[in-house]
Amino acid sequence: MTIKLVCIGKTDQQELEALIQVYFKRLQHYIKFEIDIIPDLKKLKNLNENLQKIKEGELILADIQTSDFLVLLDENGKQMGSEQFSEFIQKKLNMGLKRLIFVIGGPYGFSDQVYSRANQKVSLSKMTFSHQMIRLFFTEQLYRAFTILKNEPYHHR
Repeated sequence: MTIKLVCIGKTDQQELEALIQVYFKRLQHYIKFEIDIIPDLKKLKNLNENLQKIKEGELILADIQTSDFLVLLDENGKQMGSEQFSEFIQKKLNMGLKRLIFVIGGPYGFSDQVYSRANQKVSLSKMTFSHQMIRLFFTEQLYRAFTILKNEPYHHR
């Protein structure tokens, strides 16, 4: 299985990008993990929030295949602890999925089309974080999930 994280816009804070890369490299030991960065939209002055969500949604959905399991990282999604998240990952591994795709939306969230295609929504916290920080938090939690599944000492119970 491949796990992919899809994000809108690049990380412009080098410190965050360096930490994301630490967990990205660690994850390669467990699974094929990819990060797909969709470039920021140009000429945003001409787009209202809804049009921006629609255009970003088209870019998100362009690479989604019918067989993909699509999970939106969304403030209104299901909240899980780290151990619950590792169980969620294990269930997806057991399903024999080819690709498990997680998406961090743009600044205004997701279009209706993306919500309609999604298989599930997950929230990392009730708090609001920058999209760049969510990339780091998600990548670290995914790494933590695999260390839990492998009963490795990274996660202390």
